[in-house]
Amino acid sequence: MFLTRVIAASVSLALILAFGYGWNYYRSLNNGLDRVTLNNPGGSANAHDIDGKDENLLIFGNDDRSQLSDSQVKELHVGRDGGSLATDSMLIVHIPANGSKATLISLLRDSYVDIPGYGMDKLNAAYADGYAHATGSHDDKVAAGANLLSTTIYNLTGLTINHFVQISLIGFVNLSDAVGGITVNLCHAVNDTVAHNRSVGLSGGSGLVMSAGVHRNVHGITALEFVRQREGLTGGDLARAARQRYFLTAAFRKVASVGIITKLGQLKSAIQGSLIIDKKLDLTSLATQLANLSANNITGVQMPFEYFKTESVGSVEIVDPAKVKAWVNGLLNNTPSALSKAAILSPSSVTLSVQNKGTVNGAASAAVSVLTNAGFHASVDSSASGSQESTTIEYAKGMESQAKTLAKYVPGAVLQEGDVSVLTLVLGGDGLTAKPSSSSATPTSSHSSATKPVDSGCIN
Repeated sequence: MFLTRVIAASVSLALILAFGYGWNYYRSLNNGLDRVTLNNPGGSANAHDIDGKDENLLIFGNDDRSQLSDSQVKELHVGRDGGSLATDSMLIVHIPANGSKATLISLLRDSYVDIPGYGMDKLNAAYADGYAHATGSHDDKVAAGANLLSTTIYNLTGLTINHFVQISLIGFVNLSDAVGGITVNLCHAVNDTVAHNRSVGLSGGSGLVMSAGVHRNVHGITALEFVRQREGLTGGDLARAARQRYFLTAAFRKVASVGIITKLGQLKSAIQGSLIIDKKLDLTSLATQLANLSANNITGVQMPFEYFKTESVGSVEIVDPAKVKAWVNGLLNNTPSALSKAAILSPSSVTLSVQNKGTVNGAASAAVSVLTNAGFHASVDSSASGSQESTTIEYAKGMESQAKTLAKYVPGAVLQEGDVSVLTLVLGGDGLTAKPSSSSATPTSSHSSATKPVDSGCIN
């Protein structure tokens, strides 16, 4: 599994974007990058683009280890099994047209989705299917895989993939060195040096040994171990995805604060040969777009899912594309007109249920207590399963006023229309919950303004 490549690609991109005024460096950097064609970024020529002129950069990597030497395999703690083409690491960087903020959206590799032309499978199989069945050169195969993955993601989320970056395993190590490392604040001490018994056989740990607390200049092999670990973490792959967003944000913070333009020589050497990007990715344009972005304006979220299930392809996360698209619209603050026009009601006229899909035990009961005291008719829905990062308010058509009223008591919650029989507050891993008094601010369908920087506090 290889969540690190996603981070590495994002780190490299963040570095490049920070140097908008160094055109000569950009041109030199561009000339050394491997580029392929992304043909149908929205899945079809007539695809609906829900975010207008905003851009979505897909960053991914597979677990191919065929180009690693024996010494590198040993040093990186990855094993000599050849890896696979499965994209176990996938992240969308959503960049508004004005470049004022960025949202990192982690995609779940085991999401059970319909891959066009191949049927139902895990999301991480889409790239491999496209690559394996394409003809032509290696670049042709990469392009086919990236196009199929982009189309599958569009069908699931509604987000048009405008550009992509693929990163190699050893590339992450080189790029984290070029950045100069980041600061990691670890909540708990870890020792992931033992082997773990998995269904496919015995697999080694990431190799990470780190005490709780603040560690500065984490880079190279240690950085790779940090973002690869999943064993022993609450949430497993979900926790590892959170580490990915943490690392990327911290890296961007480092780039923006230390004047890393002096390290362009090192950066160039690290990037060239480590990345594959699409031919239309204009680094200069993106640099201009993000010139005023700070790490405090980077939000990290994880795509929601319904529940775990075992299918013929193994353990999967069941996802509802309609709900995912509604969640994305809420995330991007694409407020439906009916919601924007809805009137605020008295809490006593609103009935709702509360689900806990976060990590805090008893959170639903605590929220119900707050909302009941405010006048709502609230109850706990203990049948909820699964996990999600963002706190959401789910409502059916006709419940806009109830949802808008509840949103004033849950600042930052994402409002999304869906197929629900009762207004539902779903508490997520972002820690948002009901407040004892209503907010004077107008409710919004986006939670980004209420969240803390991704790299604030300690990380699991």
